Parts: sequence; structure tokens; C-alpha cells
Amino acid sequence: MCGRFVVAGAADDLVGLFDVDLPADNLPGPSWNIAPTDTVSIVLDSIPKDSGTGEPQRRLEAARWGLVPAWAKDIGVGARAFNARIESVAESSMFKTAVRKRRALVPATGYYEWRMVEGVKRPNFIHLPDEVTVFAGLYEWWRDPSKADDDPARWVLSTTILTRDAVGELGSIHDRMPVFLAPELIEEWLDPHADVSDELLEAVAAGGAAVAERMQYYEVGREVGNVRNNGPQLLEPVS
Repeated sequence: MCGRFVVAGAADDLVGLFDVDLPADNLPGPSWNIAPTDTVSIVLDSIPKDSGTGEPQRRLEAARWGLVPAWAKDIGVGARAFNARIESVAESSMFKTAVRKRRALVPATGYYEWRMVEGVKRPNFIHLPDEVTVFAGLYEWWRDPSKADDDPARWVLSTTILTRDAVGELGSIHDRMPVFLAPELIEEWLDPHADVSDELLEAVAAGGAAVAERMQYYEVGREVGNVRNNGPQLLEPVS
């Protein structure tokens, strides 16, 4: 699973890295302890309503972590939907609409996972040294029925991170891991014209397994377990 992650760089750095056409104005700053319902930066391709060509526009947006489907009665549904299992995402009532047309990237510096050692859960920081980690994600827009039609906050953008069975060394920490998106699959994953297929999901899962083999990890302090703690000191390894 993926329940905490880190974005240590500035959101502006992602504009050039992912060839973003339109960055949002409300992007979150760095955080070393991102938890579900926090705001995160996501990359998505969408087709402008006034586009005469149908060409997608790449956007960098601020999204609530925890997907809220359009049919939800309240935003609280998203608190349980911060991860989506890639094995069942195409059939899930929560995610099947988003996986067809609203796929996203969730960039990160790395993420935390807890390993059980002699009956004690110990947090580890998992990352690609000197590289941005890219999680395969989904997004949705939800209309808040409690807000007026002219309220700019009436639309909520939310996201979820796909997971799969852990492989290699990461399997010794936890039985699940995020789906890491291989660079060669980014364009196809984001393409709003491409409907999802079993072949695409299988390719993304396989590519993520290859990226996982390059992941490195080390134990960090238990302070990360408290969402009120934040800052680069959380990444310091324990001796």
C-alpha cells in the first residue's frame, strides 16, 4: 500500500520535468509527511472544452489525496480511497470510471512503509536516489452539493494511487507497493483518448515491477507516524 509519501521539491520543478502546459495557481509546497486527505500535485492530460483539434493539454493540478467519485454524497468517501488495487481497478465501482479516462501521475521524492520487526512496526523511507518517483494514479472531479453554483470551491479534484503485489526486496517490507510508472508508459497512461485495456494495466504493473527493483530504502525515526510532524529531518536514517 502507500499511506504516506514525500514531495521534497518545489511544484514548479515538475513543470519542466513533465512538459506541463498549464500549472495551477494553488499548488502545494514541499512536504515530508503527506497523508490521506492532504493536497498533492498531480499531472494529467485533458482536452479543453473549446479545443477544435481535440489535442490534450498537460496540466499540473492540486488534488485532494483520496478519490471522491462523482456519485459520492459527501467528500468523506475519499478518506478510504487513497489507494486502488490495480488487479481490480477496472471492475471497482469506486474507480472504474476514472481508470477509463482520468488517469494521472503522482510525482514523489519517495514514500514510507512500515516493516514489522520483532513485533514492532518500523518505518522505512523508500526512494529512487536522485530521481523523481512517479506513481500511477487516477483522478476525479466531485461537485459539492452544499456549495452555491457561483462558489469557486464547489468542484473538488481528488486522486488515488494504484498499488500491486510487492516484488523483490520491497516484498520484505510490506506485501503491497505503489505502482511505479515506467517512463516509457507515461504518455499512454495519460492519453485521454486511449481507453483502458487489460494489456495497458498489465504493462503498467510489469513496468512498475522493473522500477521497484531499483528502489532503495532505509529505516527512519518513528516520528513520521504522527502526521503533525513534518520537515526534512524525517528522512534522516536511524543509526
